[in-house]
Amino acid sequence: MIDFDALEEEIKKGKINNSYIFCGLDEELIKEGVNLVVNSVVDKSMKDLNYIRLDGLNINYDEILNACETMPFMGEKKAVVIYRAEFLKEKTDSSNSKLYKEIEKYLKDIPPYTILIMYYLFNDKRDTAKKNKKLVSLDKISKVVHFDRLKKDRYYKKVEEVFKKRGKEIKKIEARYFAEKVPNNFDIINREADKIIAYTEGKEITKKDIDKLVLKSSEDDIFDLIDLISLRKAERAIDLLDELLFKSDQHMLIITNIENHFKRLYEIKVLKNKGHNIGSIASKYKLPTFICEKLVNQSNKFSFNQLKEILDICLKTEISLKSSSNDKTMELELMLFNIFMVK
Repeated sequence: MIDFDALEEEIKKGKINNSYIFCGLDEELIKEGVNLVVNSVVDKSMKDLNYIRLDGLNINYDEILNACETMPFMGEKKAVVIYRAEFLKEKTDSSNSKLYKEIEKYLKDIPPYTILIMYYLFNDKRDTAKKNKKLVSLDKISKVVHFDRLKKDRYYKKVEEVFKKRGKEIKKIEARYFAEKVPNNFDIINREADKIIAYTEGKEITKKDIDKLVLKSSEDDIFDLIDLISLRKAERAIDLLDELLFKSDQHMLIITNIENHFKRLYEIKVLKNKGHNIGSIASKYKLPTFICEKLVNQSNKFSFNQLKEILDICLKTEISLKSSSNDKTMELELMLFNIFMVK
């Protein structure tokens, strides 16, 4: 398995494989990798004829076979891309399992004029290529590329390029500040950049603008944690809690943030019940509308009684953390368990 940097080096040297499996969390970065390979093998003037995209969510083996076996039109190579190839997921239904076995066999016999690229998006940041047995197996007959986080200098440079491509200048200091505030995911970065560009039309981008529009990463993590709670995904919620503690071993800060988030959801639910719209709620809390929309949607996943009971659990945990000598991590995990028991 290789990463994006290694893929770029291979492409520069003219080393092109007959097939690739791309994987990772960042679809925008994966698409960049796809374009890198496609543009290196398919003539731009023939792209409409020699570049085929297939939806991996709704695909069968015959469609893949027909796309790969057809000769390129007036060119030496053609590229076939299967995006969001769900059959590469480790646990799938019987039809996707059958398709995976057919693809695994076919990868050994792809025509020399076809470059097949398949990509699969991980569910969350705890997924890795090495944990997926299918990807490990395919790495023996294809080239598996894991699109992980970019190294700092390259990451900063690419963030600057995001703004430049949109015709907006951003100074290096502000670009780095923005890069540190947003998750290292170019799908999110593109959306956040669009909001900042729209907000700062006709003026320079400042740190104040970035602070106003971009959620802090810790707030993002808490939001994700509450989302997992609302979806009843206990194991993943525990994993994320452990990750938060690993990042910052501050149990009181985490319980306070969780408690404040649930308080905000309760207050928003009350305001919505009184007929307030998104705009008035956003104004009250001095939040950008898009953040307020997320919070309203999240508050809808809980009833008033559930939120009251959860807040009571948070308060008891906070008191326990302050007054007892018990294992603090265990206290927080027990809090999550009790929250999951709320009906």
